[in-house]
Amino acid sequence: MEPLKLKAAFQDYIWGGTRLRDEFGKPCDFDRIAESWELSCHKNGLTTIMNGVNKGMTLKQYLEQDWNQLVGAGAAGYSTFPVLIKLIDACQDLSIQVHPDDRYAREHENGELGKTECWYVLDCEEGAALVYGFNRELTKEEFRARIKDGTLLDYVRLMPVHKGDVFCIEAGTLHAIGAGILIAEIQQNSDLTYRVYDYNRTGADGKPRELHIDKAVDVTKTWAPPPRMKRPPLRYDGYSSTVIADCPYFTTWELCIQGEAAFQASQGVSYTHLLVTDGEGVLIYEDGVMMPLTKGDSVFLPANFGSYALRSNGCTILSTRTMPRN
Repeated sequence: MEPLKLKAAFQDYIWGGTRLRDEFGKPCDFDRIAESWELSCHKNGLTTIMNGVNKGMTLKQYLEQDWNQLVGAGAAGYSTFPVLIKLIDACQDLSIQVHPDDRYAREHENGELGKTECWYVLDCEEGAALVYGFNRELTKEEFRARIKDGTLLDYVRLMPVHKGDVFCIEAGTLHAIGAGILIAEIQQNSDLTYRVYDYNRTGADGKPRELHIDKAVDVTKTWAPPPRMKRPPLRYDGYSSTVIADCPYFTTWELCIQGEAAFQASQGVSYTHLLVTDGEGVLIYEDGVMMPLTKGDSVFLPANFGSYALRSNGCTILSTRTMPRN
């Protein structure tokens, strides 16, 4: 088995910027890169393999060769790969939006998955903020009325953000990334978004972008959800580890490597995805074979990969798995 370096798929939404190309070295000719889909088996943006005997194959094609051995027991109950991981550069405010849960999506979106997600703030401008739920509880009728009369912004909760902050956005939570925020997003493998408010902007075709008011009112939790705090790190030889997300679909750790750290790819329990968010280092496997890692690299390790090590004088890596649940 070998580690697979992945090539992202790109999206050029109207609110995107240039930081993913300028700071993460993403090879894309778009004028703006709103999102790079770093780990994706979704039809709207398939990740491809850049190295080894499977070079040029999509990750989806690769996993379909031997699902159980490559994806692992943690995803045994899923009909498709459960996770999608992105880098997102919000040069402008994103629309205020909400995502449905699995039940609603199955019933109303032709069997599509719902969307729970986690945001990890990579960087942000001073004073940047995001929308996270409401600042007080509303009824469904009040929510619809505030959308209709244009006063919704008076009722959303604005959360100031700082580098390293983490926000878990459960399905049904009203939210929006604010201008000047660069994030890594770990989410369910879904591309479902119900827009509620879009600042009266027009899309590339010159027309207002579609809103989804009825569906949004159906699925939105109209109380004020408490923010979830980032857990304290655990320290080991060569690194520290912090759980930043833990839900049925994915578990993600922030790994801060300072030396050499040994890991085990769980022997069939789960794949491992590594996303380098800062610094550089090497991945060591097979008795000393080294793969260089640098900021922006996305690497997939199959569930039966075995042991490996990460070495660096200082880098940050997000490590994601889908673990078995009782």
